[in-house]
Amino acid sequence: MAVTLDIADLRARKERPVSTLAAPAEVVNLAAVKGDGLGCHAGKDAMRAAAEAAGLSETLDRYAKDYPAGPHDQPQSMCPAFGSLRVGLRMRRTATILSGSACCVYGLTFTSHFYGAKRSVGYVPFNSETLVTGKLFEDIREAVFQVADPADYDAVVVINLCVPTASGVPLRLLPKQIDGVRIIGIDVPGFGVPTHAEAKDVLAGAMLKFARTEAEQGPVQAPRTGRDGRPTVTLLGEMFPADPVVIGGLLEPLGLAAGPVVPTREWRELYAALDCAAVAAIHPFYTAAIREFEAAGRPVVGSAPVGREGTADWLDRIGEACAVPRATVEAAKNRVLPAIGGALAANPIAGRITLSGYEGSELLVGRLLVESGADLRYVGTACPRTPWSEADRDWLEARGVAVRFRASLEDDLSALAEFRPGLAIGTTPVVQAAKSMAIPALYFTNLISARPLMGVAGAGSLAKVVNAALGNRGRFDAMRTFFDGVGEGHAAGIWEDVPKRRQAVASAVRGKPVHDPIGEMA
Repeated sequence: MAVTLDIADLRARKERPVSTLAAPAEVVNLAAVKGDGLGCHAGKDAMRAAAEAAGLSETLDRYAKDYPAGPHDQPQSMCPAFGSLRVGLRMRRTATILSGSACCVYGLTFTSHFYGAKRSVGYVPFNSETLVTGKLFEDIREAVFQVADPADYDAVVVINLCVPTASGVPLRLLPKQIDGVRIIGIDVPGFGVPTHAEAKDVLAGAMLKFARTEAEQGPVQAPRTGRDGRPTVTLLGEMFPADPVVIGGLLEPLGLAAGPVVPTREWRELYAALDCAAVAAIHPFYTAAIREFEAAGRPVVGSAPVGREGTADWLDRIGEACAVPRATVEAAKNRVLPAIGGALAANPIAGRITLSGYEGSELLVGRLLVESGADLRYVGTACPRTPWSEADRDWLEARGVAVRFRASLEDDLSALAEFRPGLAIGTTPVVQAAKSMAIPALYFTNLISARPLMGVAGAGSLAKVVNAALGNRGRFDAMRTFFDGVGEGHAAGIWEDVPKRRQAVASAVRGKPVHDPIGEMA
């Protein structure tokens, strides 16, 4: 059950003198919140104009550069702030406080608990008066002081949603730390961050910047499990839990070890992530995080060890980035590539497929499907094109696969109609559309991305579920025949009178009479 904490709850839980809370140095820009520019219903352009009037131009310009929307605006997606919320909720000793409209906070809290969050989400409520007078900022500041107990937390994350961002609520004025607890304030508006995947990068990048500054100033905490004596490769992007282990096995012959996965699970892992020989951008859209690694002087390698060719190319580039002798890299490839090739050959996929999603790993899955023998025609991803996705894009396009960055639902449905695949892998609306066309379909997030993709483990992981779905075409044809006409034409809408008896299609399908109580009533 989702639990939200308002200011009164926080005050009751923490005994901290309110007299220590100073008034903010500035308040909300009143001109920016007049009229519809304040409400969610005002639209993205009005909200953006209000945010710029309130002094958020620099933040919005950085987001526009980091997360370019593309030629057709941003793709359809859930609230982007869910990505940042998810990152904070998965970290030990980290509290998260939301500032936004109550309906938005309810939806985000519900979604976070649906996806397994087991801790409370803080919420600072507001109304028009507290928003325009600056009292909301004071309430946020008070909430932060009430929560920031070093016995409980290493960091407190405060996330401005659309309305506080558009109104210019100045989270930058929050203290950087309270009794040793770091305070991270970020704006994650739907009109500035295109997808929830990129919102993960907003918080991950902000935390890495804070941790890098701390490391530059002096000694920091070691990882909970200690330091590996070998040079490490930090893994950038959420992935199936077995994949970092598999990647560690691939790196071992090179004399390297797998470092932390960013976003990390606790604050001290950020230091270990920065203390690496190279960064593997498994998900290539973490632009802010990559900026922090490059500021720390760490080389970044795109793509991932998926399939035989993908693994060979990735090991080459990791070896180059970490100055591993060429002979050592070749020996490592000779050790692992035959096993990957054998796993692919033993688990072939035969059938035409279209693929789309919003997680950021779509191109990697596409490569694995092609190496498994699939006739892949289209890959759509809600994420943007970046320098670290170029190798995967080039590889797929060289094999006749159409790749679409910032893909909209219309792009995905157009590919479905054009290629008429034997299987559509995609988002919920794509799956619904495919099944209405009697095309088997799989939801990318739950059924495809939640599987190992790397090395030998990934080589055979997709074949079973994909081949089973491809084999369901006959069942879909039978169901379409059985339900032909239902919900269409005269059979659509609401019956206001008792319908006249019609010849049941089921009798032709099953070869025997069908009991028809509605017809008997007529």
